[in-house]
Amino acid sequence: MLSTLTYTALPSQEKLQAICKAVAVLDALNSPEYEYRYYSYNKGWAEGEEVFEMQDGEGDQMLILFRAEGCVINGYASDYEESDKNQLTRGLPDVFDEFIFGEPVNSIGTTFCLWYTPAHKWQIGQLETDEDGSENFLDIFDGNPHTYIEWASEYYDEDQDRPAPSLDAVTSIYQGKPLTKDLALAIVPHVEDWQQLERDLQEIGYPYDFN
Repeated sequence: MLSTLTYTALPSQEKLQAICKAVAVLDALNSPEYEYRYYSYNKGWAEGEEVFEMQDGEGDQMLILFRAEGCVINGYASDYEESDKNQLTRGLPDVFDEFIFGEPVNSIGTTFCLWYTPAHKWQIGQLETDEDGSENFLDIFDGNPHTYIEWASEYYDEDQDRPAPSLDAVTSIYQGKPLTKDLALAIVPHVEDWQQLERDLQEIGYPYDFN
């Protein structure tokens, strides 16, 4: 189980970014309406910056900033008390300060924070407690397509009578293969708006071919 206690087991920045884009693509298919989407990715967050977001609509939220210098994860678990942010971010490279201490992160809150640089790999600050909810957020980054399928089957299928997505199809997305119409329909039984899906994929920065 991935958490701030097992942070060294997180994938490298490159692999993490690929996983983030994959689950954002899968969620764009599972949840066409953006406001109800659990995972999303914006390759044009700011110049030289890309951001992955998780939000459950009930207060839990995670943002990951990707830059050339590395990446940083900010998580807020609403059922856990916030620790001293200055302690959680002790040793944080200056390049991440604006993101972590600015908006929207400052208003969201912080129960855990991790960062990665090529020179030092994954690091954390000073933990005041291991009860920070991070395991509920970070497990999706284990790189296993089964993890997303199991999560999505529970999260999205409670109110929808539809089959589970094809493991081969989900694996193809995890491998970064271009999304085709056939591949999309192996993940969800119907795509209502292909043009909207194209716009979503362009925002994520994920390859596709709908011809």
